[in-house]
Amino acid sequence: MDAKIASALAKEHHSDKFYYKGITLTPGGFLELAGVYRQHFEGTDVGSNLLIPFPNVRQSHVSEGRFSARQSRISLLAEGSVNANTRLSAYGEIDFLGAAQTANSVESNSYNPRVRNLYVTIDWDRGDHGWHFLAGQSWSLATMNAKGITPRNESLPPQIDAQFIPGFVWTRQPGVRLAADFLDHTLWAAISVENPQTSFGRKTPPTVVATASGGAWFNAANRLSLNHVPDVIGKLAYEADLAGHGVHVETFGMMRSFDAHLLTGSNASAHGYGIGGGVEAQLLPGLLDARLTGLHGTGVGRYGTSGLPDVTFSPDGKIHPITETAVLAGLTLHATKGLDLYGFAGEERQDRQPYEQIGLGNIGADNNGCFTAGGICAGDTHQVRQITGGFWDKIYQGSFGQAEVGMQYSYTQRQLFAGAGGAPWASQNMGFVSFRYYPF
Repeated sequence: MDAKIASALAKEHHSDKFYYKGITLTPGGFLELAGVYRQHFEGTDVGSNLLIPFPNVRQSHVSEGRFSARQSRISLLAEGSVNANTRLSAYGEIDFLGAAQTANSVESNSYNPRVRNLYVTIDWDRGDHGWHFLAGQSWSLATMNAKGITPRNESLPPQIDAQFIPGFVWTRQPGVRLAADFLDHTLWAAISVENPQTSFGRKTPPTVVATASGGAWFNAANRLSLNHVPDVIGKLAYEADLAGHGVHVETFGMMRSFDAHLLTGSNASAHGYGIGGGVEAQLLPGLLDARLTGLHGTGVGRYGTSGLPDVTFSPDGKIHPITETAVLAGLTLHATKGLDLYGFAGEERQDRQPYEQIGLGNIGADNNGCFTAGGICAGDTHQVRQITGGFWDKIYQGSFGQAEVGMQYSYTQRQLFAGAGGAPWASQNMGFVSFRYYPF
């Protein structure tokens, strides 16, 4: 009996929730020490730059290795029930991957926190259906969910690399979302309006103003695009059980608007559209999971992991959204209760849109020096693809939290559009290791 009482007291003492004025508070997050090795120097932290350098960049002839604690994460969830059918929640999550102008790795390694998620939700339960409202910064509605359309239930690839895998569709940005579920929570629908920004190809006509320096409350070293219409995204999701195999299917569409100002005094604008979705299935329940996701559209580059541009320009200053396709597929094997093995492959590809010397993928771009140190390598990126694999092993799970170790290897390729000198490829081998402790 004494042992049972001691065990109950220990469990209560290590509860993952506490209470304040009727509100339930749930802390979360983890502490991480990660290590990364790259075959070619990128000068970045645990989040990789997937537009990998060609050998004409001299530092790419040197490999890169570093430790980092900056992906460590802190979160807090506050929840309260107004009545039997209405629940209010607030959620905040930060990591330390921000890099202000004063941040450096010389001596104190001082890096600043950054907002990952910060939002409030209202959930109305009506028995076999419900309504859900979200306002704040969160994962985009375009991000794949694991179940339904609910926050903190996004389906993220399990890699260590903080920049994810090419083909993974996502942003984290401010917005407002309204969702509803029907048919005993198996059919979901949602619409969101989200913060706009535009990524441009590297050639902008001198007669076009497409970005401006950040003003008050922004870092003046950063540039902001001239958007004034939010991105609009709609999504449908369905949950099914096929002979004991759980299946989640979803599809979404998005509409975007792009703006610029011409020195002639007029404005230029264009619209982009995209359609995407995915499926997650328990191929062998409790043992093997699979996922396949994709996105195709014009002006959707910002929603892909590789950071390819949304739009380009013609010499007359007109905006031309770029056609892009992103695909990601992966398997996760739950080998034991504590060991997960995974393998993923993804690709993002854009179509050529040449407009004399301005547009994307100009046929006359000089690629002759891409493999010569200090040479000219002027082509635009055509596609980025990656294969990656790794594991997570829970080395401890109990009343004092959870500890995990993980390793990841990835091989990435970047190809330029064909120009003078062909369509060259650059490749990058990367390895990651992580130790994480989840105290809550």
